[in-house]
Amino acid sequence: MRTRLLLSALLLGAPTLGAAEAPLAAIDWLKPGPAVSGVPGVSAAMPLPEAPATGTLRVPHPLPERGTSGRAFPGRSSPSGALPKDEPPIARSGTSPAVESATLDAPSAEAAGLLSTAMTGLPRSLWSGSEAAQLAPLIARVEPAVPALSAQMLTLLLAEADAPQGKPSLLVARIDRLIEEGAVDAALALVEQAGGASSPEIFRRWLDLALIAGDDSPPCATLMRQPYLSDDIPTRIYCDARIGNWEHSVTVFGSAEALGQIDGRDAELLARHLDPELVDASAPLNPPARPTPLEFRLFESIGEALPTQPLPRMFAAADLSGNRGWRAQILSAERLARRGTLSGNRLLGIYTDREPAASGGVWDRVSAVQDLEAALEGRRTDLIGPALIAAWPQMRSAGLLVPFAALYAPRLSGLALEGRAAGLARRAALLSPDYEAAARAMAPQSGLMETVAAVAKGDTPEAMPRSPAAQAVAEAWRPDAEVPPELEALLQEGKLGETVLRAIALFGSGAEGNHADLTGALATLRRVGLEDTARRAAIQQLILADEGAPL
Repeated sequence: MRTRLLLSALLLGAPTLGAAEAPLAAIDWLKPGPAVSGVPGVSAAMPLPEAPATGTLRVPHPLPERGTSGRAFPGRSSPSGALPKDEPPIARSGTSPAVESATLDAPSAEAAGLLSTAMTGLPRSLWSGSEAAQLAPLIARVEPAVPALSAQMLTLLLAEADAPQGKPSLLVARIDRLIEEGAVDAALALVEQAGGASSPEIFRRWLDLALIAGDDSPPCATLMRQPYLSDDIPTRIYCDARIGNWEHSVTVFGSAEALGQIDGRDAELLARHLDPELVDASAPLNPPARPTPLEFRLFESIGEALPTQPLPRMFAAADLSGNRGWRAQILSAERLARRGTLSGNRLLGIYTDREPAASGGVWDRVSAVQDLEAALEGRRTDLIGPALIAAWPQMRSAGLLVPFAALYAPRLSGLALEGRAAGLARRAALLSPDYEAAARAMAPQSGLMETVAAVAKGDTPEAMPRSPAAQAVAEAWRPDAEVPPELEALLQEGKLGETVLRAIALFGSGAEGNHADLTGALATLRRVGLEDTARRAAIQQLILADEGAPL
């Protein structure tokens, strides 16, 4: 099947695989990084000159001096850098000393963030009191129970803050969590701000994100200039072809396949990518259960695009362009909007892009939103109420009541609605960002809505609710509400970011039925100044649980 490609590899006379992998410099950290684009306030990194640049420290770790006995004298130094008299005339080892490189007054890549402290209200010391070994797994496993906590989680991930001590890299953990959430654009911007070529592990994520976003030329061009950034042969072959070095890509592919350095599926994908005529002559490939971003893009390039619904959330971003069809675009937009990584306005734009040509499932949801939109645009008060009643359960079943409320609560405010439509408009107002103003404008409520309205105003309900979950929420607004001792201890140690993460996890435990944890989590959020997050999380928990909506 691939005879032509293998023959081409032998005849083209391009460098061998070993030559393609030769480093450009003997010391990796001397290699230049890519320009950082699209992030305000971050300038492009220039290639390092041959001689040390002004303002840069390159300090080898000091080696202990030794006397004639070979024992170290830690306190002794030689004047003017001269060797001591008893220094042996030749080195005992050819090993080069370890070297550290740091630019004076330059911000650490680990501290990169898209949201400044002025925007988030969070201090730069957000993470610095904790150990990276504790934070990285915590970031990976915390699961926000309601949209307000998902939004707070994204804020933490994107905040500009000093890095904690130790390994692993918190920047990598933050990027990985953004990828898991499907926040591809935000993760890509964070990678580019930190420097996509700053290390092989950052570069791998840069390329993965660029492959999903459909703009992989910059990382591929960088890899060709700095081949030490990746030793993955399929990646090298793909990027060679991507920037136009087609003949060299074919040569490397032929050599690697002959040496058994590429597995079966990747070999088939690359062969068809490099020789499109093989696609027509071959049966479709079996798709992998969890493709890599490179495999995902290669399947698309050979005309066998993979559906994104069964795949991890990050792949949903590839459908937003609409190139894979309107239905796929809608489903992926809903999937991302549920996690807060797609704005409500973007979702509405996709819903109203055209007229649905079918009914049932997602099309009923699209029709319901379009009917409500048309009624509001036409100021048809006789149609708005029925349209709201029809759209509400559709958005509830999709887990989209919060973005729906943010979109429509302001437009429903002040309308003369009656009965169930009026009740739904009140709930939408309380789920919206203007929940406090809505609660103060409402007539006195009863039952669950009394508790919700009190929390929205930051008050303790006058009458404690009957539901244990609602009681647990209300308890957090009592003046004597206490932060759990283990979280209070973290705060005393200056571990603010870790405290917030653990409070989000504790809220999830409370939402599952451990009601005391609800009180502790909300009290903690209030204690650290995240009052808005605490109120919105409490309101969403009460209303969405009462609606039976997915949380």
